[in-house]
Amino acid sequence: MHPVRIAPSLLAADFGNLRNEVQSVESAGCDWLHLDVMDGHFVPNLTFGPFIVDAIKKHATKPLDTHLMITDPWKYADPFLDAGSDLLTFHIEVEDGGDVGALLRHIRGRGKKSGLSVQPDTSVARLQPYLKDLDLVLIMSVFAGFGGQKFMNSVLPKVRELRAMGFEGEISMDGGISPATIADSAAAGTNVFVAGTAVFGAEDRKTRISELRQLAHNAGDMGATDTQGGDI
Repeated sequence: MHPVRIAPSLLAADFGNLRNEVQSVESAGCDWLHLDVMDGHFVPNLTFGPFIVDAIKKHATKPLDTHLMITDPWKYADPFLDAGSDLLTFHIEVEDGGDVGALLRHIRGRGKKSGLSVQPDTSVARLQPYLKDLDLVLIMSVFAGFGGQKFMNSVLPKVRELRAMGFEGEISMDGGISPATIADSAAAGTNVFVAGTAVFGAEDRKTRISELRQLAHNAGDMGATDTQGGDI
């Protein structure tokens, strides 16, 4: 059984004060730092490149969970790995652009964790050929591209379907995670929770992360509430 992991999304942080934002959520008890990379093509928004990941890595002590919402992960995987990403996830929806299995194995071959993500309207059955090469599946509970969207409960059966397919790795939920939605996600079998506004917008980030962890533990029956999952 995987531990509960709270992964604040830096997309919701104050980028003019990024070092302090990273240190703030780490001292508040987060497990991973989630980095949303968007290319303005796969999704309409544009965020940042490897140089920002490198800058974050210099001040971070927690693993960097990098989510590539880009059309060509084959071209950019190594720059993001070189910059310090500890986990690298890309989207199954771009599978026609190259050899998905080969890229997943390449990520692992570099000593990092590999992941695939699915949009809300994509079936997890498309992941079946790659399960043996995956450490993590990231399920989007909003459509990728912008923060602050409403959680879509309709994606929850995908978690159970993944387990039924025999996937034993980590399952992450990204989009609209808050105290009001995390329990349903945990009950379905999710163990990694990407939370942007819910953490960075909280008056007391330590209390908020503790609250999210407690709710996830209670709903998922995942053991002691003081256990953190800050490794990979």
